[in-house]
Amino acid sequence: MRPAAYCAGPVWKGLVLFALLVLVGCDQPPQAHRFEGPIFGTGYHVTVYGDFSDKQLASLKDGIKESLDEVDHLMSTYKSDSELSRFNAAPVNEPFELSSPTANVIKEAIDIGDLSNGAFDVTIGSAVNLWGFGPEMRPDEVPSDDEIAQALDKVGYQALKLNGNRLIKTKPVYVDLSGIAKGFGVDQVAARLDALGVTSYLVEVGGEIRTRGAKPNGEPWRIAVEKPISRERSVQRVLELEDVAVATSGDYRNYYEEDGQRFSHTIDPRTGRPITHHLASVTVVAERCSTADALATALEVLGPEKGMALANREDIAAYFIVKNDEGFKTELSEAFHTYLADEPSEGEKQ
Repeated sequence: MRPAAYCAGPVWKGLVLFALLVLVGCDQPPQAHRFEGPIFGTGYHVTVYGDFSDKQLASLKDGIKESLDEVDHLMSTYKSDSELSRFNAAPVNEPFELSSPTANVIKEAIDIGDLSNGAFDVTIGSAVNLWGFGPEMRPDEVPSDDEIAQALDKVGYQALKLNGNRLIKTKPVYVDLSGIAKGFGVDQVAARLDALGVTSYLVEVGGEIRTRGAKPNGEPWRIAVEKPISRERSVQRVLELEDVAVATSGDYRNYYEEDGQRFSHTIDPRTGRPITHHLASVTVVAERCSTADALATALEVLGPEKGMALANREDIAAYFIVKNDEGFKTELSEAFHTYLADEPSEGEKQ
């Protein structure tokens, strides 16, 4: 499985969603242990604190990799024998028995689709491919209205009927979990670390993060939200996190231009077209990383006004960076203030 932002469609391409969050502070006490490697077309980085034997460290290393490999095996759209690929190849109206992890991810995806009035839709793949952000790459020309309509005929998470672990599709939709499964992978690693008795850790996969506890000195984990500037990487805001997850969705690194018009990789599943509003990135803090992952995409699709309205109505901790004539402005949902390392600046709208 090669991860991308959900809105980048059915391919898991590391270039689609770079790590939009960076760790702040490099000085770590000696008892910090780090594990890293490639996964989902991007990479994972795990930091744990504690006194562990060599045998325990080997168990941690193996457990982290096994947790991520299991998600890849179940939910990859690149592996033809993955559970998700086999479901996508199954006939319409034929019940398909899923594993519990995949069923749980699809249930949450459907729930967030309902919550966002369809702004999050794991069946968006055909429209994403049409615009050149899938495996078929950039089209020779901008899709026509008829081509968009044909692609939308194969979009609609409402065609997914889940009963327990049994899933049915009522029309030929193609399910891509790239907007939620990467966060779920983070959650699976966190669950494995919890089971192994680790009480202080940070798990990061392709920019999606989950933390447990605090550092040995009592300080919370400090995470930086990146400025939405494609040509450089710098810090916009610092967050203080403990026992929560954080994910960011943005359109400023993956796009193309045609005849002077910019086409974002973020496709609105309700229209089949790239978003055109000025919301550059959304950072969401939630209990689970799968939730933060999917909600960040949904809010990005909705845009600054409708997205913020949903965040405040549903008590979602969200941080918006919006493009304007002067550069960027930031907007915070009411629930987001808890996670700021300092008070909002005068220019930050609350």
